Formats: sequence, structure tokens, C-alpha cells
Amino acid sequence: MYLIHVHLRSPDQAPLPDGVADLVRSVVTPVDRLEHVAVHSDATPHPVLGLYLLADGLADAESRAAALCGRALASAAPLHGWSVARVGAPLVSPFYELELSRSGLAGRNRQGTFPST
Repeated sequence: MYLIHVHLRSPDQAPLPDGVADLVRSVVTPVDRLEHVAVHSDATPHPVLGLYLLADGLADAESRAAALCGRALASAAPLHGWSVARVGAPLVSPFYELELSRSGLAGRNRQGTFPST
């Protein structure tokens, strides 16, 4: 399973419409192999849809995520005018940096020795 982030661009800086996950699910086909949709409407600079897809590889998952969102943008009236800004698998290192910063150990997850305390 792959998590693919699809960054969506609004034509007029409008927020994502309510129910966008349902709008995406309404155009899913068995070929998409979609497991779950997560909505990150407050992501910057663009809102993000997190699509969990079963796939044989990353390129396949990214391609199907782009196609699925393209269909949703073209067919769901509340999404007309929206466009796909970027599609890709998210990196997890920013998450771990945030977690480390909360513990006071920010920057310690790099190569090198970790001083004992």
C-alpha cells in the first residue's frame, strides 16, 4: 500500500468544498484500488488529499492517484476549476523532525554520534 499526496490548486484561493473525500470516492473504479482518502484542507500552499492505494510500485500508485483525482475534478461540480498542482509520495522526515523538536533533541537524527546523557 502506498500513501500518495495530491496537492490541489483552487482557481480563486477558495477552501476545499465540504465532502471532497466523498466526491473522490464517487468516481473510484476497481482499477484504482483505493483503500482510503484523507483530507488535509489546511495544508499550505495547497490543500492535500492523501490517497492510500494498493499498487505494485510507487510509479503505478502515483499515476493512478493523478488519474483518479483528474476524474474527480472533471466530474464533480464543486471541484470544477480546481487543478492538480503536484502528485507524489510524502517524505516522513519532517514528521520525525517535529517529534524530535518537541523532545528537545531537534537535529539529532542525522549521521554521527549521539552523546549519552
